[in-house]
Amino acid sequence: MAPAALRAARRRDRRVYTRSHPVLFALLAATRRRPVTRIGGAVLVHGTEPYRQALTRVPLDRTAAGTTGGAARELSTGGTLFDQDGTGHRATRRAVADGLGAAGVERLRPVWQEVLARRLAPLAEGREVDLVPLARELAGATVCALLGTTGAPQADAEAVAEAAARAAAAAVRDHLPGPRPPGTARAAATATARLQTLLVPSGEPGEETDTALRAMLAVAAVNTTVAALPRAAAWCADAGLWDQAADERLRPALVGELLRVVAPSPLLPRVAAADADLDGCPVRAGDRLILVARHAARAHAEPPDARHPAPPAVARLVFGAGGHACLGARLARAQLDDTLAALAPHRPAVVRARVDRAAALPGWRSLTVRATRPPTENR
Repeated sequence: MAPAALRAARRRDRRVYTRSHPVLFALLAATRRRPVTRIGGAVLVHGTEPYRQALTRVPLDRTAAGTTGGAARELSTGGTLFDQDGTGHRATRRAVADGLGAAGVERLRPVWQEVLARRLAPLAEGREVDLVPLARELAGATVCALLGTTGAPQADAEAVAEAAARAAAAAVRDHLPGPRPPGTARAAATATARLQTLLVPSGEPGEETDTALRAMLAVAAVNTTVAALPRAAAWCADAGLWDQAADERLRPALVGELLRVVAPSPLLPRVAAADADLDGCPVRAGDRLILVARHAARAHAEPPDARHPAPPAVARLVFGAGGHACLGARLARAQLDDTLAALAPHRPAVVRARVDRAAALPGWRSLTVRATRPPTENR
C-alpha cells in the first residue's frame, strides 16, 4: 500500500469523526494512549484486553440510561434483546440468531444482490453512483426480508431505512457523553413509533414486545450498514485496495479488515453493575463505561490489509465479545463481501463526499463514485 494513498484514505475517513462528533473524537484521541482512563464518573476503555474484559467479566447494567439497552427500554416496553438479562436475553438471542445464521443469510442474499446489480449498473455506462442511497436501500430491503414484512404496503425498503435512521439520530444523545438536548426522548419515541408501524403488516399488529424488538433490530441493522458500506468502499478507492477486493481468495480477509477499521459502532456505552478492576483502574458500580471499539481493534493504528490481517480475536472486537457479541456479524460480512465483489471490476474512485453530521453513527451523507476502468474492460 503506497504511503501517499494510505494517508489520503486515513484523511478522508477521519472526516466522518471530526465533522460529525468533533468534541467526542478529540476526547477519545487525547486519552487513547492509556488503556483505561477515568474522567469523573466515566471510565474510557481503549485497550484491547480491558475492552474484552469489560464485556465478558464486568457485570453490566443493561437498562441504565445512556446505554443501548436503556435507549431500547425507553423507546419501547422492554424485552428487546438489548435490555434483557439472563434467561430472557439468551432466549431472544437464540430466536434472532436463527434468522441470522448461515442458512438465514443465504436466504437473504438475493435481496441485497438485486439492489447491488440495479444500483451499480450506471457505473458500466460511465455514470456516477452515490453509494449512500444504495446502502440505505440495501439495508432497508434486507431488514424487510428478515422480518417478513416484504410485500406489505408499509414495508417499503427506503421508508424503513429512513425511519430507522431518524430513530437512531434522535436517540443518539442517550449513547454519547454530554448534555441531553430538550425533546430528545420525545423525538426518539415518535421516530420509533413510526418505524414500528412500517414494520408491521397491515392488520397483523402482533405482540407489543415483538414490534419493539423488530424496530430495534431495524435501527441496528440499517444504521451500521449505512455507516459501514460507503466508508469501506472509500477506503478501497483511496488506498488502492481494489485488487484485493477483486481476488476471491483475499476478499474475505479484506472484508474483516475493513470492518475492523471502519468500526461501524466505534464506541459502546455501558454502565457497570458491580465493582470491578480494568487494567488497574478501579471501576465502581454505576460508573459509565465508554468502550472504544475503534481503538480496541487497533483501527486507528493499523490500516486494512488482507495480506497481513489483524488476528481474528482482535478484528472481531468491533462486533463485541462473549454474550455481548453482535448477532449480525455474519450478515455484515456477507453484505460487504458482495458489495466489494460488485464494485471491484469498475475500480471506482471517489469524486464527491459529504459527511452526515446528524447521523447516529459516523458516516457519509453522500459518497459519489465513478468507474476508472472503461466498461469494455469489465466484460
